[in-house]
Amino acid sequence: MTTLKNAWFIVHSDFRGDRLKLLWALLFAVVFMGYMAALAGMVLDDAMDRGEGRLLSDVLLVTIITMLGITFSRRNMKYLADDTYTRMLAYMRSLPVPAEVILCKRKLNTLFAFILNSTLYFGLIYTIGANIRSELPVTMYLAFALTWIGCGLVIAGIYIFIEFSVSGKAYFLIMIIIMFLAIGIAGLVYLAGGNLLLASVAVSKEWGLLSPLMWGSLLLGIVSVQLFSRWTIHRLKSRDLV
Repeated sequence: MTTLKNAWFIVHSDFRGDRLKLLWALLFAVVFMGYMAALAGMVLDDAMDRGEGRLLSDVLLVTIITMLGITFSRRNMKYLADDTYTRMLAYMRSLPVPAEVILCKRKLNTLFAFILNSTLYFGLIYTIGANIRSELPVTMYLAFALTWIGCGLVIAGIYIFIEFSVSGKAYFLIMIIIMFLAIGIAGLVYLAGGNLLLASVAVSKEWGLLSPLMWGSLLLGIVSVQLFSRWTIHRLKSRDLV
């Protein structure tokens, strides 16, 4: 409880000390997620209307899922130029701030990012897509969204570990690799005659909020975050930041 309280104090201090940073993060998220939701909404709505899977719909879906846990701020966008994460770790360690508090702060940031990005992305898609609304009532669409949010949590756990383990440049390259791997999986499913979008829609329509796919992905996501968090703690305590 003390760890959570201290982590929340740091997060609150960050935004209270620089309100422009919060405004920039909100603005960037609205613009970026709005654009991606508009694009994905049209493609997904068309796929639902035709009732046939398209590779593009899956590619758009898995691509944005890998970004749901990212906070869009100027500092985070500069990791290639000045290795933001390593510098932040070095600063925290000099205070000193326990590794558990640093990790908890990062998990809080991830939670806020998921709430903001997921609400914008899936909310706008549902607003735009008439066919999606007709196929999936609110509870079924919520199951669909939570299924993919769970997948995003799996990737977020990996990101947290990598972020605290390597340099900013290496982190960026690994993010790109993970994104292409996700796209590759979507491509393999398509070549095998399947479609990730339509499959997840079908399960959500049949089961609603009792969807085993939804609960399974959420459970796997939580396990991923907690498991990689344990490894991250060990890495934080041993990493040389010089």
